[in-house]
Amino acid sequence: MAGHFEATPGGGAAVALDEVEIAILRSLAVQLLELIGPGDEPAEGEDPLAALFTEGPSEPPTDPALARLFPEAYGDDDSELRAASAEFRRYTENDLRSRKRDDALAVVRTLDAIPAGEDGGILTLAADECRNWLGALNDLRLTIGTRLDVCDQDEGGEGSLYRLPDSDPRKPMVMAYLWLGALQETLVETLMS
Repeated sequence: MAGHFEATPGGGAAVALDEVEIAILRSLAVQLLELIGPGDEPAEGEDPLAALFTEGPSEPPTDPALARLFPEAYGDDDSELRAASAEFRRYTENDLRSRKRDDALAVVRTLDAIPAGEDGGILTLAADECRNWLGALNDLRLTIGTRLDVCDQDEGGEGSLYRLPDSDPRKPMVMAYLWLGALQETLVETLMS
């Protein structure tokens, strides 16, 4: 089980994590929460259903990582498509941000629930928590990949990341990016089996 997810009864999954892995995952999830930003909680006395009708932003984020997490719906090739993307964003981005926050928060909460042990512990996820984890792992990889300037058109692709010298300052983030990808892959395989 070390390093990869395995199926559990009821459609869940489990993985053994050492304390360093737990700390890294938790730290990355907290950083993702900070990047996405706080949710808009209804003010005291305000109708909580009013939040359902709150319009979101119409402009794409300027931060490249946020722009990758909240991409344009229709591209920006012409003014009609830009207007359609702005309209789409206005009505969907708040919900998308909320879902991404929920996924990252689920990662933090499930990691915090691992029984304390000297060498880490076993993370056991229920089926719904697996979906949260898949979303958060994907968002973390998109964010880190954007920061590392990884794109599908790279000549070397992800393979070139393996060949970075240890002295490269990007090496720790590359290792996290590749590790998250392996976790994500084993979780998908577990859920599909």
